[in-house]
Amino acid sequence: MTQHRLVIAEKPSVALSLAAVLGAKQRHDGYLSGNGYLVSWCFGHLAELAGADVYDEKYAKWRYDDLPILPASWRYTLRADKSKQFELLRDLMSREDVSEVVNACDAGREGELIFRTVYYMAGCTKTMKRLWISSMEDEAIRKGFAELRPGREYDGLYQSALCRARADWLVGINATRLFSVLYHRTLNVGRVMTPTLALIVQREAEIGAFHPEAFYTVSLGCGSLAAVSEKLRSKEAADALAGACAGQPVTVRTVHRTEKTENAPRLYDLTALQREANRSLGYTAQQTLDYLQALYEKKLCTYPRTDSRFLTDDLEASVPELAAVAAVICETDAPGRVNAGQVCDSKKVSDHHAILPTASAGKADTSVLPLGERELLRLVAGQLLRAVSDAHHYAETAVTLECGGAVFTVKGRTTLTPGWKQYLAQEKRDAALPALSELSEGQVLDCTEAVVKEGKTAPPKHYTEDTLLSAMETAGKEDMPEEAERKGLGTPATRAAIIEKLVATGFVERKRAKKAVSLVPAHTGVSLITVLPEQLQSPLLTAEWEYRLQQVERGELSPDEFMTGIAEMLTELVKTYQVISGAEVLFPSGREIIGKCPRCGSDVTESKKGFFCEKNDCRFGLWRDNKFFAAKRTALTKKVAAALLADGRVKLTGLYSEKTGGTYDATAVLEDTGESVRFRLEFDKGART
Repeated sequence: MTQHRLVIAEKPSVALSLAAVLGAKQRHDGYLSGNGYLVSWCFGHLAELAGADVYDEKYAKWRYDDLPILPASWRYTLRADKSKQFELLRDLMSREDVSEVVNACDAGREGELIFRTVYYMAGCTKTMKRLWISSMEDEAIRKGFAELRPGREYDGLYQSALCRARADWLVGINATRLFSVLYHRTLNVGRVMTPTLALIVQREAEIGAFHPEAFYTVSLGCGSLAAVSEKLRSKEAADALAGACAGQPVTVRTVHRTEKTENAPRLYDLTALQREANRSLGYTAQQTLDYLQALYEKKLCTYPRTDSRFLTDDLEASVPELAAVAAVICETDAPGRVNAGQVCDSKKVSDHHAILPTASAGKADTSVLPLGERELLRLVAGQLLRAVSDAHHYAETAVTLECGGAVFTVKGRTTLTPGWKQYLAQEKRDAALPALSELSEGQVLDCTEAVVKEGKTAPPKHYTEDTLLSAMETAGKEDMPEEAERKGLGTPATRAAIIEKLVATGFVERKRAKKAVSLVPAHTGVSLITVLPEQLQSPLLTAEWEYRLQQVERGELSPDEFMTGIAEMLTELVKTYQVISGAEVLFPSGREIIGKCPRCGSDVTESKKGFFCEKNDCRFGLWRDNKFFAAKRTALTKKVAAALLADGRVKLTGLYSEKTGGTYDATAVLEDTGESVRFRLEFDKGART
């Protein structure tokens, strides 16, 4: 019997590329075969962590008393639209002619989780190998299969991915239910999403609290030179200085010339590229990731989800060739000298090296690419040209002038050698400033004008995706161990999705102002952060969790220890959290008021599931789905609920009798114990049931 190696990719498009290189050309329903290989795919996550109600039907309803929900063993569910592919993969893994299984999902934490979940759910015990590549080029694929690694080498990566997924489930399920139940509206809380929201809310608070202060300067005209005074607090002082300088001689006190060097920038990792694409092209972080993924699958750029800005040392010899490719893409000349060594440092590369154009990109017709992909490829190529170029050298001259008893300053800059800045767009190069080298100390100039200019101190700026990504990347950085490779909120692979979820849930809004699109918190976003305890909104705590996940990956921290920390935090949260008094103002329901609460006198409003008190710490409610009304085969309607709230009783007709099978009329009476709601029946003769 001919033995086969089963290769499982993350997506069909990737599987097709792998199959073409491996010689698996025969198509079947859901896989390809040939040359000793079977090649199939996962469609992303085929299985996901089961919902809470799978563990117990009672969790279908959100109740405070059921929290925290902490599964003793974890369960998974198959998405209905992907179950067929899972069954196929399980059948392929169980075939007698399959000797080993190759994990060819994306080479990262998420790809590892996708494969392992399917592998273990299928009950597979066959030898597991790992394909780890940073490029989808044919040669990279061939080399990757020639150097397949044992799957067990990535057990730490899998455990880290598993812990992250389970921690997100625990925080999402428990915290979302806790605050939604307490504040009577759906409030999505996430392990990373919420601290990110807190950053945006805090920035908005800083902007709101900012009080601009006016200041004044005097601009002194001396022919082609324009020197500026220090900031003055009063207009009177500025006017006086301008008057004192008008028509007076100006003395050059100092002329200080220094030559400076600006080293070439580093290559892009995903976050740096997302920031630049947002800043220069207006793309969202998610759009940038989507374009890069498409380029990766088209073999035009390397793996996008990287947090490294360097290349491994073994790639140094190939850098000049790639620089030539980059020059073709950017329609320019390659640097006269390619400094390959300054972009290579294996010690600074984690799972994947920095993002590069591939050799294939130099032969491709990029004009047929969609605009977004084409622009992103040019960004990547341009950064490679800049990164391998010589440093930028310039001379800076700082001049101080004296007039009217005050000091004025002016600076000028002259480019000596452009270096890497020759590959910047014209508008991004250094602005031309006046040459000041001809000035000398003691020289006297004529003051041709003295103009007062008013300015105001500026508040902090709203976050854009560029600046938010930077804040997420560095959150908690100062308090993290120096050796921590992953710092901040989330990872390069997840930050785009976090921002998109904040927008989708209505916590954050995108607002266009001039050329930039700002991220500002919606009312519900501000309200959520207002009521949440520090441990759920702390960027530092979440950054620490990311660091601990890295420790799990390296085998320095057990998965159980990490998960225990999460469970203990949630248990304490449920036990100790107190509803903020008056929080109903923060979360106005906008629902119709149907009566007053018999417990506290606040408004009772109608919702999908019943009629509930608007005061968050009251917890009075009339559920539509209740056993009393169900047994009588009648409905708790808005009219009935309003009568119960107004009078404590309501006349009902056509009630079903379980004893006789007939119907009868009676009065339903509301009895509220302060902790629970009950109903009883009264009849015309005063009898009770």
